[in-house]
Amino acid sequence: MTDDRRTEDLLRELAPQVLGVLARRFGDFATAEDAVQEALLAAATGWPGAGVPDNPRGWLIQVAYRRMVELVRAEQARRAREDLVARREPRDAHHVPPVDAHLDADRDDTLELFLLCCHPALTSASAIALTLRAVGGLTTAETARAFLVPESTMAQRISRAKQRIRESGTPLRMPEPAELPARLTSVRHVLYLVFTEGHVASAGDTLHRVDLAHEAIRLTRMLHARLPDDSEVTGLLALMLLTEARSAARTGPSGELITLAEQDRSRWDAAAIAEGVALVTRALPRGPVGPYQVQAAIAALHDEAPTAAQTDWPQILALYQVLEQVSASPVVALNRAVATAMVHGTGAGLAALDALDGEARLAGHHRLPAARAHLYEMAGDLERAVDQYRCAAGLTASLPEQRYLLMRAARLA
Repeated sequence: MTDDRRTEDLLRELAPQVLGVLARRFGDFATAEDAVQEALLAAATGWPGAGVPDNPRGWLIQVAYRRMVELVRAEQARRAREDLVARREPRDAHHVPPVDAHLDADRDDTLELFLLCCHPALTSASAIALTLRAVGGLTTAETARAFLVPESTMAQRISRAKQRIRESGTPLRMPEPAELPARLTSVRHVLYLVFTEGHVASAGDTLHRVDLAHEAIRLTRMLHARLPDDSEVTGLLALMLLTEARSAARTGPSGELITLAEQDRSRWDAAAIAEGVALVTRALPRGPVGPYQVQAAIAALHDEAPTAAQTDWPQILALYQVLEQVSASPVVALNRAVATAMVHGTGAGLAALDALDGEARLAGHHRLPAARAHLYEMAGDLERAVDQYRCAAGLTASLPEQRYLLMRAARLA
């Protein structure tokens, strides 16, 4: 890995932590994000020549903190917000103390920032989009793909979310205990989407973004430690562990994609599987069954099968039917259709996929033709399978997925 790439990865890791410190201290998300971006730019241009500081996180916090103070003062002068800023920042506005007098550079505020971004002035969709962009480290394009919407739509949504927070007059603060349940729904969803983007990158030349996947697991562990009795947090952590346990077997020597059915299961992480199974086993009897618990149960059935042929597809299909009842979505319906084919035959599966042709959120997405190609191949209809594999390859922005789909088409042709 090059020095520039290492610096880029380090800045990606530290950015949400620094943003968390400033947002907690000042209570102004939009201005804090501007200050952090300037600090990141200073690091990206200065560190390659001067070297990475001994305490890169502290360096970024100090630079961002001082820039934040400058931005707040400029805002005071320009928009006469002295009273509002004074309420949020009780110290002398003309005195900039050393950073360590006010800020703990060793404290990890990332999880707190997830909670802070789920602001009461925002809809759930806007809160999730904003948090993914600012805290999860996803680009606007990646966030748009996670929501199955155009990038321009997502950019507008994020911009409106920041503006709504600013105009609401409600300060950013940690939620009260009574407010936590409503915000937790968004926080869990954000963590899930960050992990999903890490486990299967939606674009680029690598299938797996280890940094995002591991950060999502780390933060979910922190959330689980705080809320050990929340069955959905437990289910989410189980789902991540059971899914990530297969990561070593998902690609070949050249980075090529290897499907679940073709993976060498001896390379799966047995310890992660055991932990994930134990977590979901404890979570399911505790309370209302939620989508993450159900998905974790499905992942456990895949992971516990000694071979692909021994997968308990009838039980997986039953769980997908439960999942559609508690959290229906086009992707869940697509996965249920594939499970239907494994239990009742490819004809039944293809009929279920045909029912999704009018689903707007899947229009232009590679998942539907890829699933249809797989079922056509299983049915022996190779001409249609080739056509659908090529169609799916033209719709994905992930190079490993694109190469895999074209390779399948070439082999069948």
